[in-house]
Amino acid sequence: MTGFATLLRPTEFLDFDTAAVREFVSRALHDASLPLEEAAVKLYYAVRDGIRYEIYGSDLSRTSLRASAIIAGGSGFCIHKSIVYAAAVRSIGIPSRLVFTDVRNHLASPRLRELVGGNVFHYHCLVSIYLNHRWIKVTPVFNMALCYLFGMKPLEFDGRDDSLHHPFDDQGRKYMEFIRIHGEFDDLPYQQVLDGLRREHPKLFVNDVKMRGGALTAEVSPTRAQESSWIAPCEAGAIQPVKVQFG
Repeated sequence: MTGFATLLRPTEFLDFDTAAVREFVSRALHDASLPLEEAAVKLYYAVRDGIRYEIYGSDLSRTSLRASAIIAGGSGFCIHKSIVYAAAVRSIGIPSRLVFTDVRNHLASPRLRELVGGNVFHYHCLVSIYLNHRWIKVTPVFNMALCYLFGMKPLEFDGRDDSLHHPFDDQGRKYMEFIRIHGEFDDLPYQQVLDGLRREHPKLFVNDVKMRGGALTAEVSPTRAQESSWIAPCEAGAIQPVKVQFG
């Protein structure tokens, strides 16, 4: 695929040439001969629901942000999960980039809002993939379980249209708004992202690379928690409606 060579290579963080990533992809697809569109969808759900979303206790060291390490650990937040998806689709020949944005999330828990310093989360991550001759935005981040507990409809992906965050929850309340786009990157811009998160959300960190402990499931409303004991958490972080155009 002329012009996309650098977006199909393994990198420090998108290390799909490792056994862990290859095995993850193989388990998700079962059939290596699937059309790329169908494979991209299967990998989306494997990441969305197969890797638990959790911001508390997350490790942002260089080695822990490699796709292979994230798969081995089985959890992470938007950056971790987007890295895995970007690596996985590259492994089957789909060019990918990491997209970093700032978002406002109206449904963050009180504790998370306090640690974030408001409802704006900086350096939220998703993925851009080149499929069917065009770029598509994909967000394989919030588990079905977690979305249910936080009153959000799970974000779906059909392999054709952008999969971005719904602006409203299942009761019509504002949920997440995109405010700013930092850019699209061939690999994780590690120092930029780490410095940005530490600068904007210092209370989230217990040391240079480790997030504070806790569990998002423990911060769900008692009513939601009682309604279901089988599902997990939805993301945090997020600002005022500002129209953002994705190029």
